[in-house]
Amino acid sequence: MADLVADGEVVVLSGAGISTESGIPDYRGESGRRRRAEPMTYQAFVGSAAARRRYWARSHLGWRHIARAVPNTGHRAVTELQERGLIAGVITQNVDGLHQASGTRGVIELHGGLDRVRCLGCGERTSRALLDQRLRVANHGWRAEAATVNPDGDAVLADDLIDSFAVVDCLGCGGLLKPDVVFFGENVPRERVQECYALTERAGMLLVLGSSLTVMSGYRFVRHAAGRAIPVAIINQGPTRGDAHAFQLLDAPLGPALTALLSELGPAR
Repeated sequence: MADLVADGEVVVLSGAGISTESGIPDYRGESGRRRRAEPMTYQAFVGSAAARRRYWARSHLGWRHIARAVPNTGHRAVTELQERGLIAGVITQNVDGLHQASGTRGVIELHGGLDRVRCLGCGERTSRALLDQRLRVANHGWRAEAATVNPDGDAVLADDLIDSFAVVDCLGCGGLLKPDVVFFGENVPRERVQECYALTERAGMLLVLGSSLTVMSGYRFVRHAAGRAIPVAIINQGPTRGDAHAFQLLDAPLGPALTALLSELGPAR
């Protein structure tokens, strides 16, 4: 794997597994099996005021956990590989912003980012920090503690705490606010998908980090690379949907594995 990476033009496709060492659970690995709630769907969010209240109450707490997370050795290793000129691009399925926080440049956020909010009425994007301030004011005196936080920033809360939570709307047009992420049941913007396909086609290799590739959103790029005889290497804990397409497989935690990979590559030149 180090020999392939050393040839350069590596495109990284990362998933929730790269962020578990930062304290953010994944969807389907060991921490994912402890999930106690199904993720919000786009259809439920736009179709039900009760569903939106449930989402924002839980996310109001969960966001604080995501915002406090810091990059781990896996994120920093990707940044180091980019600084060595070996990475052509990074596609992440994560919404936590930790690749960017570690210094990686030009990250394509396939599913968007939790640090932004979009109005479904006028389309304006604002920072999540601003929304957090508004929700704190609107819910003065509301006290809750998150029992569990999921990788999408969704915290597990009792129903009575959800029912007493106040939701706020867009300051500009009064429209519904939604995190600037792709919910389950929602399509990734076509332009973003095409950008990822084009990046994959130019790759010397596709390096999958911490993704089970269960959903087509990321799996399609593995199939796209394999169909063009571009080597696919996967580092993940547990089997993935893309294993049959992989030239190399490594079942290992991301931090130690990428640290070892950097060691194999030797000092930067």
